[in-house]
Amino acid sequence: MHNVPDFSEPPEVADSLSGLGQSLRDRSEGYERHVRDLGTIGEAHGARALQTAAANLEKNLDAWAKVSQALTSPQSVPFLVQHWAAYLMDAAQRAVLFNDAMRQRGNYFNAHEQGADKTVLCWAHTVVVDGSTLERPVNYSLVRIVAPTGVKTREDGRPYIIIDPRAGHGSGIGGFKHESEVGVAIHQGHPVYFVTFTRLPQPGQTLADVTAAEADFVREVRRRHPAAPKPIVIGNCQGGWAAMLLAATNPDITGPIVANGAPLSYWSGQKGKNPMRYLGGLVGGAMSVKFMCDLGNGLFDGSSLVSNFERLSPSNTWWSKYYDLWRDIDTEVERFVGFERWWSSFYYMTEQEIRWIVENLFVGNRLARGCANLDARTHVDLRNINSPIIIFASHGDNITPPQQALGWIADHYKDVAEIKARGQRILYTLHDNVGHLGIFVSSSIAKKEHQEIVSTLKAIEALSPGLYEMVIEAAIGEGVEKRFHVAFRERTIPEVIAECGGDDSDRPFAAVARYSELATELYDLTLGPLVRAMSNPTTAQLLAATSPMRFQRALQSDSNPLMQPFAALAEQVRAGRQAVPADNPFRQLEQTGADLVTQWWEGVRDVQNALIETSFHLMWAAPPVTALGEQMSQLISEAPQEDLRTLVQVQDALDRVDQGAFAEGVIRMLILLAHSRKEVRRSRLERSNRMLMSTEPFASMKPKQRTRMIHRESLIVGFEPEAGIRALPQLLQSDEDRRRALALCWEIAGPRAEMSDETLAMMRRLASVLGQTLPETQSVPDNLRKIA
Repeated sequence: MHNVPDFSEPPEVADSLSGLGQSLRDRSEGYERHVRDLGTIGEAHGARALQTAAANLEKNLDAWAKVSQALTSPQSVPFLVQHWAAYLMDAAQRAVLFNDAMRQRGNYFNAHEQGADKTVLCWAHTVVVDGSTLERPVNYSLVRIVAPTGVKTREDGRPYIIIDPRAGHGSGIGGFKHESEVGVAIHQGHPVYFVTFTRLPQPGQTLADVTAAEADFVREVRRRHPAAPKPIVIGNCQGGWAAMLLAATNPDITGPIVANGAPLSYWSGQKGKNPMRYLGGLVGGAMSVKFMCDLGNGLFDGSSLVSNFERLSPSNTWWSKYYDLWRDIDTEVERFVGFERWWSSFYYMTEQEIRWIVENLFVGNRLARGCANLDARTHVDLRNINSPIIIFASHGDNITPPQQALGWIADHYKDVAEIKARGQRILYTLHDNVGHLGIFVSSSIAKKEHQEIVSTLKAIEALSPGLYEMVIEAAIGEGVEKRFHVAFRERTIPEVIAECGGDDSDRPFAAVARYSELATELYDLTLGPLVRAMSNPTTAQLLAATSPMRFQRALQSDSNPLMQPFAALAEQVRAGRQAVPADNPFRQLEQTGADLVTQWWEGVRDVQNALIETSFHLMWAAPPVTALGEQMSQLISEAPQEDLRTLVQVQDALDRVDQGAFAEGVIRMLILLAHSRKEVRRSRLERSNRMLMSTEPFASMKPKQRTRMIHRESLIVGFEPEAGIRALPQLLQSDEDRRRALALCWEIAGPRAEMSDETLAMMRRLASVLGQTLPETQSVPDNLRKIA
């Protein structure tokens, strides 16, 4: 009998073919996704261009109709020659005043380059700590803002420390105006301190040195205000992540952290918007920064960062800000020169500083991913921050959009349960349209958002752990008594990401980060030594002086003999100024023409943004390229999740579910009521805080003890709410304690008319568990109020 040959494939061959097939399918899906993403990007930019064109067409037709009417109306035609002559005289005078304003800007720039380190703070201040005298010297200092005449600050009031951004410019922008973060805090009686810095860093200065210095500043403030709560630290833009570094590595010394427009998650974003995050991939990652530092003889020129900001808005950089000055030359000079004095003050960083920033933030995104090290012995984990965190971002911010301000939350926490388990309170508020600088410079923002944030911070410790959106709604009252309605609404992490609009993949950015590491290592081994050998202080100074940002300003200063006569000419013009009114037909024609130029530059910006984003995705989002960063992406997406119940603090809280007394019982009841309504109004938060500050046994507790108790009771309510409710009679054993606890809860919850149905139902249940009857009245009954 013949054996029938077995044509079936061996198992290992079948497995190999199956794996190959799966690999081909995955690669095919990758290419399809890549093409789909490119289509989404093109569609987004195209739709925006059509929308802009339609809006501009309508605006231009209306403008030209008005200009035509002004030029051809019977009232204007007989006087066109006079209007033209008046316009020419006005334009000539404006030209003189405009050039004088540019001369003033250039002179401020020259003074700065020659060593002047004066900040743009408009507030009088005194130096408290000079960072250059510390054990680890830095070019930072701590100054105290001097309260203006008629304003009194309380030494036992909670201090504020404001950290300004060091992103190429000088310090002081956070106190550039009287209506600012400084003004809001100091007019509410708080001692205010400001962290400033000088033009040149100390030799070998690192970010670890800067963070250590800022920690010393906080300790000095606490030493000066021993009776005050821990200081609030406000960080603007780059100062925001500096404040987070400070709080993460020194969790026991700071109070609440406020990060305004702070970029913490650089990879996050939305397709078709805000292309600045793509620039790192188009310039070669950290290698280009290393090359520039070597050319700068070990220093990085901050004008390069300022130049990047200017490229984001070419219409403003090359046209609008100058035309606005030209148009309103009689009123705009002081504001223009004052702002340009800050914008044109270029500062330096050491190579160690800028490399840490690029590798851990701009390109590597390590801080958001939880794998940043401040130095060889200091790991940075934002989950270590004990204090409440308040994030202020804006949809109109093209430098730090909401995704970059809030994306780190999704990278660090599995869900809100983990935030609560770790005892963290994270709040955020989003503005619809204010730009990046407006977040910490705009007067209207100071009057609303910063005013309400400062007011809220007085009671923030009474808020139980969780993730909240701070919603600021219509104001109540008039004049100085005017207050906005503020509520803290519980949010989930997916809700936050959806509200921000983030939809971009991390894979291309991971590929850029990996390439950056490899390219920088290769550069250090090959070209780096050669470039460093060719560089010296003279070549570095020549390179800086000939940079476009510096050369332009120096050319417009008194160092240029052609600019010197404008000082005297401007005085003569002001003495005999003949401004024409805005309804002059030729002024209207000028404005219409200027609007057309602005629209053209905005078109250039839109084309530039489309090219940047498309180029990035063509270079870095193709499947073979993203494979370069696949391991890094997997470390993010496949990180093991902790079982929250195994955390020591959770186990400790659950072991104490039936332990405690009056204080624990009241706090647990208040947290149950807050959870039932899914939001906390500021008025209730303030009433809770008053209770904690003035009612025994809470008033005699140390702040840390109260915070730990709130955290522990929040864990019980979050993990075992039913067991927590059943245990209340054991915490509140006497009838008097039960009545008093209910009275306090009722007092804080407010009138019955303001309670939601869920809150009222929870109140009835708590009363029933405690063997009490809930009064059917609209407010706290007199007998319970007396007990409370």
